[in-house]
Amino acid sequence: MTAVDERTETTARGSAPVTFARALNQALVDAMQDDPSVLIFGEDVGTLGGVFRITDGLTARFGEDRCFDTPLAESGIMGAAVGMAMNGMRPVVEMQFDAFAYPAFEQVVSHVAKMANRTRGAVRLPMVIRIPYAGGIGGVEHHCDSSEAYYAHTPGLTVLAPSTVADAYTMLRDAIESPDPVVFLEPKKLYFAKESVDLRALAASRSASSIGKAVIAREGTDATLISYGPSVSTALAAAEIAASEGRSLQVVDIRSLVPFDDETVCAAVRSTGRAVVIAEAPGFASVASEIVARVQERCFHSLAAPVRRVTGFDIPFPAPKLEQYQLPSVDRILDVVDELQWEDS
Repeated sequence: MTAVDERTETTARGSAPVTFARALNQALVDAMQDDPSVLIFGEDVGTLGGVFRITDGLTARFGEDRCFDTPLAESGIMGAAVGMAMNGMRPVVEMQFDAFAYPAFEQVVSHVAKMANRTRGAVRLPMVIRIPYAGGIGGVEHHCDSSEAYYAHTPGLTVLAPSTVADAYTMLRDAIESPDPVVFLEPKKLYFAKESVDLRALAASRSASSIGKAVIAREGTDATLISYGPSVSTALAAAEIAASEGRSLQVVDIRSLVPFDDETVCAAVRSTGRAVVIAEAPGFASVASEIVARVQERCFHSLAAPVRRVTGFDIPFPAPKLEQYQLPSVDRILDVVDELQWEDS
């Protein structure tokens, strides 16, 4: 029984433990079944099924014309995807690891992000760039970068970062159906996290797109923790410990970095009056910095304390034995929450 067959059998029985990786795989299967213009390519995505097995079984099921391996040339992968998207196809390309995508960055900035504007909307690029990203797996250099700021800073790109199994499925489906290019950031440390999810029910109930919409992952009244991707689970863990100590922390999952959901985020911050932004990437000139600025500008008169950040340090990603010190931790989050001028309340 292949991974695809096993997953179909499991989900047919209803809600069951499903990994983040399997949810992504099922999203690709369903998208390829529903739309013959969807095809997948990249390094080792064919017979091997990808380094993290996200494309497992797709070549066997759909053939080498729709899921195939490429040379080790990210710029070539991206350039080919641009040409295909310009001519009626919906390519989904995998960059394998975050920092492996840098050789393709010129293609992304100069062509992927600009084509619609350059042609006054006459040529759209419905393509998805899948990037396994961030740390937490004990990987070496070039395997654990949090590169979201590069893409979020580039006008013309949609940038998504799911944090749950359910969102992995629905947001990848939404990304593939988008008429414009999407950078889809997949937290590597979450690939084998499990949730009880009925993927068939999710597929049947999809309606409004998740793009541009943050969600409240946990209700709270004392302060708001704002995060996305791999750091959401850490924020939730911090909120759980804070609850045992008598403090109620709300958690907002951004999900969509671009476009950004100011309405949901600011409503959440106004309801508590205090906010902490949490992200793995280095803090200087980061997505976390932008979130702080947006909240400070829009919620200034509702704030009881300055908006704070808990981020990675401004250093290259460290060796595996040291990454625990680089990544935001529950202790670091709770220490910053304790500093939110509670004596003034």
